[in-house]
Formats: sequence, C-alpha cells, structure tokens
Amino acid sequence: MLVNLSEVMNRRGEALEVCVETGFDEFCMNGNSYPVKKKTPVRLTIKSPSPKKVFIAAEAEYVLSAPCDRCLREVEFSIPISYEQEVDFSKAQEECPDGLEEISCISGYDLDVDRLVYEELLVAFPAKVLCREDCLGICNICGADLNAGECGCDRLGMEDEDSLDPRMAAVRDIFRNFTEQSQVLCGANPKGNEKKRGGGNNGSNLSKE
Repeated sequence: MLVNLSEVMNRRGEALEVCVETGFDEFCMNGNSYPVKKKTPVRLTIKSPSPKKVFIAAEAEYVLSAPCDRCLREVEFSIPISYEQEVDFSKAQEECPDGLEEISCISGYDLDVDRLVYEELLVAFPAKVLCREDCLGICNICGADLNAGECGCDRLGMEDEDSLDPRMAAVRDIFRNFTEQSQVLCGANPKGNEKKRGGGNNGSNLSKE
C-alpha cells in the first residue's frame, strides 16, 4: 500500500490520520516463511511541520507463527510495531539527488507501508523462539518430545553420529540450519536513518496496492 506524502506537505499544519491494511499474510526471512496469524491495520499519523519536512508515525501489532527452536512445536508470538521517522526532503535532495536511498520504505514522495512493516518485523523478530522458557526439547536418539515426559533413552555418552537414529539425523540438520539462520539474523542490522522507537519486542512478499 502506497501513501502519497506530498498531499500532506501541501496542507501544512494538518495531520493525516489513517488506518492502512497491509498486503501480505506471511513474513519471509532467510528462505523461511512464517504465517501471519493476526494483524491490526497500521495506524498512520503523518504531518508536515515545515516545508519539505514530514513526520511519520505508525503503530500496529502482528502475531506470527514459528517452530520452537528446541522442540519444533509451532509457537505464536506477538510483535508490536511503533515507528517514528522525520524526513527532510530538502536535505535529502541536496545530499542525494536520486532520492532517500537510506529510507527504503520511501520512494520519491510515496510511503510504502508494506515495506515499512516488513523492515520493522525484521528488526524485532526474536533471535530465539521458544514454546516456553524451560522447554526441554526433543530426545536426540528417538525424537520424543521431552516436555511430555522422559522417553527412557540413555542419552549420556550417545552424542556421536553413529548412535543417532537415522530418522533423527534430518531433525538434527533442521535444528542446525535454523540456528545458523537465527544467528545470521541477530548479526543483521539493516542500514537506515536513525529512528525513534517505542515499545519494541524481543523482531513477505511485498505487494503494492
């Protein structure tokens, strides 16, 4: 969904308040897709305090689903979005004639709300997803969910490759890949203008309407 900022700049002093529906139902990151279970419309407040300057505030809440890092159970978790950004178009034109390259959700005078939400989810996505803090995970021998009780396997001294149930090798690889991708995410900090944030949390195909 695109919102034209020039309309607000033409009526300086008046704030535009609008609720916008985003156009994606899943969040994609590092080759993985996480379903969006619930979402609220994005509440936008846009005003122009001075010529060529725009202040943007956005609030929303998204509930995503992802597998627990220990037992692979599906977990739903909420990510609140609270975004504030002041954009000086006159300064941007002087320093970067091609546009606001460092604010990727703005192209020309258009605000891409889907892109804004995606980037906020990317930053706020948790480094580790757990069904509960004391999750016991699964047995690395038989694959039983240890949260449901002990399976009876002797896991002491059974960490070598030959001792694993062949069916568990695939599960082990899933855990390893998912952990590596989570570590990549933790180290990633997309470049952009400094934002004032409020109320973050410990974290798509984009479509324009």
